[in-house]
Amino acid sequence: MSLKIRLTRGGAKKRPYYRIVVADSRSPRDGRFIEKIGTYDPMKPKGDESRVTLDVEKAKDWLAKGAQPTDRVLRFLDNAGLLKRSPRNNPQKAVPGKKSQERADAKAAAAGSAGGEAA
Repeated sequence: MSLKIRLTRGGAKKRPYYRIVVADSRSPRDGRFIEKIGTYDPMKPKGDESRVTLDVEKAKDWLAKGAQPTDRVLRFLDNAGLLKRSPRNNPQKAVPGKKSQERADAKAAAAGSAGGEAA
């Protein structure tokens, strides 16, 4: 049985509220779970201490039993000091592509050579 520490969604429409649970990876997101180990309320401000509540001892026990946290829960565990989360590789989307950079370099070279002749 593959165990996951993940979020289950609750709350009303457009007012999310999540429980941090340990569940079998085959069970549905909001379905059957083994144990509830915390809560997450994204509607609260980021500085609020009650935004994330986590039972650290239960989390340690389940991690020792082989439960794998999802990425969002791994962030919470990293903030609690249980696990280390490596930063993701975010691509630089604003950087122009290879062809576009080649065109810009050619245009700059043409402008530089035209500017050098006039001087």
